Amino acid sequence: MGSLAAADEPLPPLRYPPARRDGDIVDDYHGVLVPDPYRWMEELESEEVKEYVGAQAAVADAVLATCDHRGRLRGQLTALLDHPRYRAPFKRAGTYFYFHNPGLLPHSALYVQHGLGGEPSVLLDPGELSDDATVSLSMIGVSDDGEHLAYGTSASGSDWVTISVMRVRDRHRLPDALSWVKFSRIAWTSDGKGFFYSRFPAPKDDDGAPESGIRTDVNLNHEVYYHFLGTEQSDDVMCWRDPEHPKYIYTPEVTEDGKYVLLSVSESSEPVNKLYYCDLSALSHGLSGTKGTHEMLPFVKLVDEFEACYGVVANDGTRFTVLTNKDAPRYKLSRVDVDDPQSWTDVLPEDDKAVLEYACAVHGDKLLVNYLSDVKYVLQMRSLAAGELLHGIPIDIGSVNGITGRRCDSEVFVEFSSFLTPGIVYRCDLSSGVPEMSIYREITVPGFDRTDFEAKQVFYPSKDGTKIPMFVVSRKNIDLDGSHPALLFGYGGFGMSMTPQFSAARVVLMRNLGFVTCVANIRGGGEYGEEWHKAGSLANKQNCFDDFIAAGEFLVSAGYTSPSRLCIEGGSNGGLLVAACINQRPGLFGCALAHVGVMDMLRFHKFTIGRAWACDFGCSEEEEEFRWLIKYSPLHNVRRPWEKGAGGDQHRRQQYPPTMLLTADHDDRVVPSHTLKFLAVRCSTSCARAWSRARRPTPSSPGSTARAATAAAAPRRKSSTRLRIVTRSRPRRWGSLGSI
Repeated sequence: MGSLAAADEPLPPLRYPPARRDGDIVDDYHGVLVPDPYRWMEELESEEVKEYVGAQAAVADAVLATCDHRGRLRGQLTALLDHPRYRAPFKRAGTYFYFHNPGLLPHSALYVQHGLGGEPSVLLDPGELSDDATVSLSMIGVSDDGEHLAYGTSASGSDWVTISVMRVRDRHRLPDALSWVKFSRIAWTSDGKGFFYSRFPAPKDDDGAPESGIRTDVNLNHEVYYHFLGTEQSDDVMCWRDPEHPKYIYTPEVTEDGKYVLLSVSESSEPVNKLYYCDLSALSHGLSGTKGTHEMLPFVKLVDEFEACYGVVANDGTRFTVLTNKDAPRYKLSRVDVDDPQSWTDVLPEDDKAVLEYACAVHGDKLLVNYLSDVKYVLQMRSLAAGELLHGIPIDIGSVNGITGRRCDSEVFVEFSSFLTPGIVYRCDLSSGVPEMSIYREITVPGFDRTDFEAKQVFYPSKDGTKIPMFVVSRKNIDLDGSHPALLFGYGGFGMSMTPQFSAARVVLMRNLGFVTCVANIRGGGEYGEEWHKAGSLANKQNCFDDFIAAGEFLVSAGYTSPSRLCIEGGSNGGLLVAACINQRPGLFGCALAHVGVMDMLRFHKFTIGRAWACDFGCSEEEEEFRWLIKYSPLHNVRRPWEKGAGGDQHRRQQYPPTMLLTADHDDRVVPSHTLKFLAVRCSTSCARAWSRARRPTPSSPGSTARAATAAAAPRRKSSTRLRIVTRSRPRRWGSLGSI
């Protein structure tokens, strides 16, 4: 990345560390031979990889050190981040629990408060779990009586979790320790004697410490256990497993009345699941009677096909109310009596336009539902019995980030934020006939004045004419003369909606450097339901890139910015988006930031949970899907600036923009080898010649050479240790965009 101080001066050439090429590694994909000369970078614990990463990071640090403004901007960013933050509280037996960060702590602490007006105190501070703040709190579960807290911790951003237990009243930590937990939930039974959780079998080389180093092997054979408080993990009750389907992932949940344990069964990141249930009250000797029997719980398979998404909202005895997209791509509420599993009826039909994102049963017989309409949230109170509208609940344009409430309580908490609202926690009193919304807590940022800025929504045409929504945030009344630097963010995958959120970093960019910040709601997301998602996945994945490129073209044509001042950013699946777009339209962008991107679309399924992403991408083991992937995979579509693009594409005869690649040394979801291999190809002066060796022995193979680039990952959190890498192919002059 360039220096603000030297924006008008050519940057000196960078000397990148050489990467060893292994020309003997060539894979045959359905008759297409594809070299993989940097396969050795998949051995992340090897000394060679560590040395290469260290050398590349040193280059990045040297470039970033030339930006004289970093200290000033860091100071302003630190000042903006130094403010109290709160999450919505949840209630158990009259006791409230919530997360709070007083300012600049690396992790928010869990607080407890007895009664709404009680004195809050810290229950668990993740900052005390490690000396360097690399241990984070990844999940919690409080028993219904509020007596015990079970909490999961992970180290260095890994998905592996260790569950521990604490007694709430005196903060006493029990000896319970559960290892090899992943993709789980803590689901307490109503008697408070223990909880359900999910885990993988310990690997053969188990040393009892899943956090010691990064493991990239494929995760198979998920299992569900029940843990009794005060016992060893080896004594936990095996509740469910299915060796015939090793790729299944199980998520347990206990209904609010405590009668049923539910099991959501998934195989991928696709919004479809099977739904099983077990009547705990029908167990003759309770869960304790299953100890030592080696018999699984008698789950009933209510839905045993991967045909749609099913999430139980509430139950009245044997009648379950379910949020589903069965024959409803924008979702609906249905009801079924488990004693008559064919008796499905609609309670709240699919809306003509809006997506039903969430429904929560509250205050006995009411439903709080949350719609997304043109990427704007709508809150309503409805009847649980029949779904009819009782009251609309007005909120500003922004995002509902959380709703906490139960049927046994008369209050609900709603967490809200927007581009210009740092955060509000509303309390909704349901004890009277009309819901009463009041501000329970409001987050204020010293030095931030929202009246200095404006946020608006625009719609622009994509390549095929589809109208794409985009939010544009900037200082008020800017001149549309193309002079402003712009930061364009996108994701476009796995049905995830990109809704308005407050960002201190964006405020610094807008206030100090005159940035226009933009979020494009491209296809592949969930902003308009499953149809919008599917329009940007599998064979339609190119629509995501076309939509994002069209967003950049719109910002230029409308006068917000110019190509030399347009920066694009994305993480995980969004990292794939950024890498694919700079491969396809390098001249449209002034710089690019790709966080933990999926870059090798031919091998992503071979690591950890990557196989679950095939629902959005496809898989190279299938010939038709390989043909989709090889066309855009970032790793396989890097070209030299002077190399002619496929089909004579004039856009390919341009210099790549300065690019920052970020990965994390313990990221075991999008493993670092994605970024490292892509980096090696980008930095190699002979990369085009190397990839031209890929040849197709049959005329039916796609393209003139085997190429591909980028990849994506399911929604995720950031790992704690970041590796910053800068690439630049040759000296270039560019605008006032700087590195921060």
